[in-house]
Amino acid sequence: MSDDKQAPTERGIDAAAVMLAARKLEQGKLVAFPTETVYGLGGDAEDPAAIAAIYAAKGRPANHPVIVHVSPEADIAYWAASVPVEARRLIASFWPGPLTLILKRAPHIPDAVAGGQDSVGLRCPSHPVAQALLREFRGGKGGIAGPSANKFGHVSPTTAAHVREEFGDDEDGLVDYVLDGGQSDVGIESTIVDLSRIDTHGPVLLRPGHISADQIAAVLGVMPAAPDAAAPRASGTLDAHYAPHTPVVQVQPDELAAVLAKLADAGKKVALISRTGDAHRVAVTQAMPQEADAYAHDLYAALRDMDHAGCDIIVVEALPLTAQWQGVNDRLRRAAFDSQGILERLGR
Repeated sequence: MSDDKQAPTERGIDAAAVMLAARKLEQGKLVAFPTETVYGLGGDAEDPAAIAAIYAAKGRPANHPVIVHVSPEADIAYWAASVPVEARRLIASFWPGPLTLILKRAPHIPDAVAGGQDSVGLRCPSHPVAQALLREFRGGKGGIAGPSANKFGHVSPTTAAHVREEFGDDEDGLVDYVLDGGQSDVGIESTIVDLSRIDTHGPVLLRPGHISADQIAAVLGVMPAAPDAAAPRASGTLDAHYAPHTPVVQVQPDELAAVLAKLADAGKKVALISRTGDAHRVAVTQAMPQEADAYAHDLYAALRDMDHAGCDIIVVEALPLTAQWQGVNDRLRRAAFDSQGILERLGR
């Protein structure tokens, strides 16, 4: 990582920093940049070498597609072979914002950005620094491939400090520049809707997020379907994802006290993430907001903090299963996927 990685912007726009970041992207280098969801690890979406560098830096499988970020003025038809009316309606309602659309990929767009598929994921972020960068990069006519700026499968970054934690000086050269835009407002990744098979499958919700299925249905007049076996691969949809190094388990509120007591009796050091404040016999606790949007905003920072606590396990108080919690529950389910059975093993 180069010495100029520290150039910051606050919530405003540092024009010089944005210009520098754009020039680096145009040179084929990688730039971490802020969005309203999480920080992205950016590269020129039309440069296969830059895309390969993203995959290498993250340790990401080459068949796992990345999302292309475009400016508010972008010509979507440049990127997509076809833009159905449903896409136009969702763009009018939710762009700029945390919604990614999967469309049929235009033939001239490199298949590397789509993981070899015939579709492409497109998003227009609402973060002012991201928009400034997209307008500066190639005169606003380029696209920035930008998966989350972290090692593949790990907790996504919501601050520039998180990015530097992932790609520090010991990883010199992987990321050339970090454009600091403050903490991400939303805190979890964008909603992903597949429209690439709209004529045969209708809209399909590949990944829930801040924009809900109900909101999408209100625009399209039909509830998006759940993913099917033939659905396109999309960012952040593997069973195990968004995970800290410490095992994660979700526990229902009415079982929490008993589980914490059992772990303490077994001599285990516990980090607790909870909305109720019940921190009986735990090493460290993080109190979380009651509302879903505020919880999402704080989630990844809490997981990172608890991951640094040196505990045997992170216990998360399970959340309501209502529609407004769908995005957060999706992220926690994937974060805990590889930790199945951990309570039984630790509580012996």
